Amino acid sequence: MKLHDLRPAEGSHKARTRVGRGIAAGKGKTAGRGTKGQKARAGGSIPPWFEGGQTPLHMRIPKLRGFKNRGKVEYEVVNVGDISARVDAGAFASAGTAPKTGEPMTINADVLRAVGLVRNVKKPLKILGNGELATALFVVADAFTKSATQKIEAAGGAVSILEVPAASLPAIGVGEPGARPARVPRTAAGRVAADRRVEARAAREAVATELAADAASASSAKAAAAATPAEAAPSKKRAPKAAAAAADEAPASDAAATAEAAEAAESTDASGATESTAATESTESSPAEAEASTAEPSTEADDATEATPDESA
Repeated sequence: MKLHDLRPAEGSHKARTRVGRGIAAGKGKTAGRGTKGQKARAGGSIPPWFEGGQTPLHMRIPKLRGFKNRGKVEYEVVNVGDISARVDAGAFASAGTAPKTGEPMTINADVLRAVGLVRNVKKPLKILGNGELATALFVVADAFTKSATQKIEAAGGAVSILEVPAASLPAIGVGEPGARPARVPRTAAGRVAADRRVEARAAREAVATELAADAASASSAKAAAAATPAEAAPSKKRAPKAAAAAADEAPASDAAATAEAAEAAESTDASGATESTAATESTESSPAEAEASTAEPSTEADDATEATPDESA
């Protein structure tokens, strides 16, 4: 066996039919297209959605009619009459969901699925009021009609509505006394980052506390400033009666003392004026005396000069 002797298995490869190659080839002349017609012509291919010229299906169907409510809730609905029939037939007891003695039977989505009244427990359950009920039941569901609630309570039972919390709740055990502490990071970098987060949180809280204290002090100062004028105004308007009486009952000696002080001031002014006048007169007479004193020495010098030549002669 050699490589050029290898052949595929019989029938695994089939050669392509060569059409239009003469009568002897088996697919000559019309090449398998038949005689005449649209499909025998060149370019006579027909699309799969073509319906022979009639109005196509995608055009016959009405469109834009109404809308789809994306917020609609699809319930698994069960009537109280069906539940009563299963209770009377003993289906709940056979399914292992019989209640204890003296307690009402508990009905929920899982129990109803066990007896074949609910198919999908992932959908919310709604209890309807069609039928009659004579057994006390404790029914837990997502919604109840008014008539269903009345019939269940009239039979001595109770209803409980499952509520979905509007906000996210903390996990069970988180923040409770005795809860497991937060996980400590394994790496040194993780521990450092955790410490930094704690320090940053503490700094933010300290800054918030300081700002709150400053705001409180500022508000108290403003309140005190606003209240001070209101308290001081009456004291200004109401002059002390004692001060007024003291001003009215001032002794006459004060007036006399004032008069004496005024006379003393006048006498002082008069004496000052006299002294200044004398000083002025002395100043005016002094130049003449100065000239006379200056002229006398010069005359004596002249006489001595005249007498000197006579003696020499």
